[in-house]
Amino acid sequence: MPTVFEETTINGMRLANRLVRSATWEGMCAADGRPSERLAALYRDLARGGVGLIITGYAFVRPDGKQLPSKMGIHDDDFEPEMRALVRAVHAEGGTICVQLVHAGGQTDARAAGRQPWAPSVVASPQFPELPAALPREEIAALVEAFGQAARRARAWGFDAVQLHGAHGYLINQFLSPLTNLRADEYGGALFNRARFLMEVYRRVRAEVGDAFPVLIKLNASDNLDGGLGLEDSLAAARLLEAEGIDAIEISAGTSASRGENPTRTKIDDPAKEGYNLPLARRFREALACPLMVVGGFRSFAVVERAIREDGIDYVAMARPFIREPDLARRWQSDDLGPARCVSCSGCFRPGLKEGGIYCVTERRERERAAAP
Repeated sequence: MPTVFEETTINGMRLANRLVRSATWEGMCAADGRPSERLAALYRDLARGGVGLIITGYAFVRPDGKQLPSKMGIHDDDFEPEMRALVRAVHAEGGTICVQLVHAGGQTDARAAGRQPWAPSVVASPQFPELPAALPREEIAALVEAFGQAARRARAWGFDAVQLHGAHGYLINQFLSPLTNLRADEYGGALFNRARFLMEVYRRVRAEVGDAFPVLIKLNASDNLDGGLGLEDSLAAARLLEAEGIDAIEISAGTSASRGENPTRTKIDDPAKEGYNLPLARRFREALACPLMVVGGFRSFAVVERAIREDGIDYVAMARPFIREPDLARRWQSDDLGPARCVSCSGCFRPGLKEGGIYCVTERRERERAAAP
């Protein structure tokens, strides 16, 4: 029977356990996307804390795919020294690191992207009201190449894997969704056509890194939106990826417009509310043989263990719990099995915009109260 703390491999990539730090924006890079020493230290602490696989914050493959301030970029060969230092910080602690590749598509604005946002169609994204421009074919081809070159850099700079961001309403997800993809050409219409951009990106990335280098994807099993990407179409896209050799799929769901069913739900104060994407992940487990990860509200060791032992999920991914407790994996492995101290408030994402990076608001307040006279 599989266990949380056993060594596994994904296409030759050794993972010390089945716990994954899922990608999240950290806000610790220069304005151009160059990673900082603070970001390298954050990843070092995660590796020291025992997490099996660290997936970086979403790194834009072109400047016009940037979304938030101080977001990491992987579009420039000049970033090599800082990127290599980041990877060394993780490897020195025995950790494993995968870089996530993204283009924000219509989920950005001209201030962040430097131009009117690109998207499959002229459809405004809720929460990002600036109307995007529809991608012409030549720009689609250029974006596919940008993903490929980003993957080439990642491998050359020592990362252990790459992950495509095909979830949460970003560009790949926008192509997959009939809500945001209204194209009448070969990239629109039936799912096979809406998945064309995804498959072209995957093939270009694979061509750059080779068959022996792990290529993963974070995929929305459902957009949790009327008219958006649904489970059956997502399963069909996953089958296309599996047929061409994808190494692992991380199951997520929702976009910033999905209200109470968005990717980072709050008030997860009971084990019954944890693992909210597990029902979707079970459907993927029934349909696919490739390794599966699932993210979404895991806080209790027992819920994590049950997902692995009973649901057949290969890896459980978390983001917010590791912001408060970078050593959570080490704590659980030492038999201190109390739940993650994360209270699921999502306050960690708000202060970073002004204060230079994410941190746990609740933890800081508790420290300040304890230190008060």
